Amino acid sequence: METLQEWATELKKVNKLIIVEGKKDKCALENLGINKIVTFSNSSYLSMEEINEKEVIILTDLDNHGKKFYSILRHNLQKRGIKIDRKFREFLFQEKISTIESLKIDL
Repeated sequence: METLQEWATELKKVNKLIIVEGKKDKCALENLGINKIVTFSNSSYLSMEEINEKEVIILTDLDNHGKKFYSILRHNLQKRGIKIDRKFREFLFQEKISTIESLKIDL
């Protein structure tokens, strides 16, 4: 993946559950044609026990709150034997994209 467009195209192809913080994040990804997204926030639209995947992608914002939230989610999911695919999140760090809801790509 070298561009944000390639990132979005590859994210669409994977058949992994994508966990985001809020409704705006989910909406931004859906606008890119990405599905299989769940919202997981402090008010918890989803509980940890409801995740029954072998591997997930966590796309929280890259601010301090998002980093802390990512760490908590990752730790709790890994304790349950769920792998975390980090490559999509790491790409956003490289591109200096700080919020998921700000993602906009002309496809």
